[in-house]
Amino acid sequence: MLVQEQPKLIGTVAKSSGVPIKTIRYYEELGLLRSLGRTEGGYRLFNSDILARLNFIKRAQSLGLSLSEIKDFLEVHDEGELPCVHIKAKLQDKLTAIDEQIQQLFILRQELEGLISGWETIPENPEQTICPIIE
Repeated sequence: MLVQEQPKLIGTVAKSSGVPIKTIRYYEELGLLRSLGRTEGGYRLFNSDILARLNFIKRAQSLGLSLSEIKDFLEVHDEGELPCVHIKAKLQDKLTAIDEQIQQLFILRQELEGLISGWETIPENPEQTICPIIE
């Protein structure tokens, strides 16, 4: 016999997941989560799968995925498919963007090193300039 789990109150979900109630409400507002309804007192109720969803959302965010991207993946999941192919493509895009950022930071680093190595302590006309190295 299959035992039906009791719906979880939002406070219980927050405590179990470490995600604040305000954030859970926000995720629901964005469509990342769906409540089962509310208690007579107005508290949101959730299925037991809510904890796995929240863990997925937190992990995906830690990998640099936006809430909009995460919502798209969850929609694919909710339609009964695994979103892994979509996630892999998005993570590859993130890698490319990180490589570009690293290159830009390397160029900036070289520029800063060049400025520092050419540092002059006293400008010829200090009243006409703030810092000649930067200008």
